[in-house]
Amino acid sequence: MTDTHLNGSGHDTHQHAGTAPMVEEVTDFEVLEIALRELAIEKGLFTAEDHRRYTEHVEQLEPAAGSRFVAKAWLDTEFRRLALDDAITASREMGVDWLHPTGFGTPSDFTAFEVLEDTPTLHHVIVCTLCSCYPRPILGMSPEWYRTPNYRRRIVRWPRQVLAEFGLYLSEDVEVRVEDSNSKHRFMVLPVRPDGTEGWSEEQLAEIVTRDCLIGVALPKPGVTSNAVRPVHPAIRPVTSE
Repeated sequence: MTDTHLNGSGHDTHQHAGTAPMVEEVTDFEVLEIALRELAIEKGLFTAEDHRRYTEHVEQLEPAAGSRFVAKAWLDTEFRRLALDDAITASREMGVDWLHPTGFGTPSDFTAFEVLEDTPTLHHVIVCTLCSCYPRPILGMSPEWYRTPNYRRRIVRWPRQVLAEFGLYLSEDVEVRVEDSNSKHRFMVLPVRPDGTEGWSEEQLAEIVTRDCLIGVALPKPGVTSNAVRPVHPAIRPVTSE
């Protein structure tokens, strides 16, 4: 079956003799974030203290809520139906409030949130091709590889090859659908419950629903409770300028 794809400079540093080695290069995105943050603070949109508290809040989030969400959906037919019809309300049942995610009034991650249901013949994977939009309230911080241009550009063009780099090989009769997140729409994958988990409790099921499963670059498997280590290697199909 044919894959379906939906939507699809550095800064010079100078070193003088006798000085310390060059500092790590600052990316354009980091420069932009610093500039926008300082401007927002100057304009009174939020304070430096607000930013500190929000950063600390986000950094302590984990994908545990998403794992429990999926486990509950596997066991509870009514909750599964709610999750697919109204994912924001279903999230609230799991203790995640997309309207007020921090609880102290700092910038909200509220967006349209959708749960993507996998089937034996359909597999979803999420990406943000423009930057790094990600369902942080329910999955925590995105992994570093999710934010890289290498992943963002290639997953929409060669999804099977990129998934294979994560160790996920799908047969040709499984359609791969790539969903592109944006500033107002976020996604999470609801994978197929694996065989061999009959009679498991919600806690047992949640343990095998890793962050990578919720992004769609892995499948839940009995005995696998951690994300795969991402090796650093050259791209199979690097993106080159035209």
